[in-house]
Amino acid sequence: MALPNHRAPLAEQVEQLLAAEGPLPIVAAGEPVLRRPTERFEGQLDPALLARFVEALRITMHAAPGVGVAAPQVGVPLRIAVVEDPAPVPAEVALVRGRVPQPFRVLVNPSYEAVGSVRAAFFEGCLSVPGYQAVVARPAEVRLTGEDEHGRGFDEVFSGWPARIVQHETDHLDGMLYLDRAEPRSLSSNQAMAEYWAQPAPDEAARALGFELPD
Repeated sequence: MALPNHRAPLAEQVEQLLAAEGPLPIVAAGEPVLRRPTERFEGQLDPALLARFVEALRITMHAAPGVGVAAPQVGVPLRIAVVEDPAPVPAEVALVRGRVPQPFRVLVNPSYEAVGSVRAAFFEGCLSVPGYQAVVARPAEVRLTGEDEHGRGFDEVFSGWPARIVQHETDHLDGMLYLDRAEPRSLSSNQAMAEYWAQPAPDEAARALGFELPD
């Protein structure tokens, strides 16, 4: 499937993407669209096209599979992302990471701010940086504001793994990848993750690879 023509109006770009059925192609690190702040959504897509685009993002997220996809990850520089997490992890992992199921939802023009000073560090990956994971220390609790796909505003506090997900996806909309916030010495291939670092928390990885975790 061809990537959208970035010189065309955004609606045309999205129409080009949706011309074929199935998951949308996910762009990888190095694509300029991943490094540029996105445009605020202000009706660039009419309601019907927006609904089709949101559904395509949902299909793409499920097919990857992932727990979130942001519009720039499919080449569209709009401030829109989708998230969903069935949290299919062992109970011990869920407890340590604060990972609880999250229903499908659409984030339009989201922004976040830390609530308190507590930070949590865990391995994190990205569909646009395939094959690797790294430890990222993030605020353990954030306040997220924005709108849904129908223009209804929200102002919510997220904690645990859901807070990590919404921070990760909102960062995409600001032209950031998780690697920008990661501990460089923690970078690990998926193979190394499976062999060495499957523990619920990265304490052992920090000792073995030589990096610090937040207090």
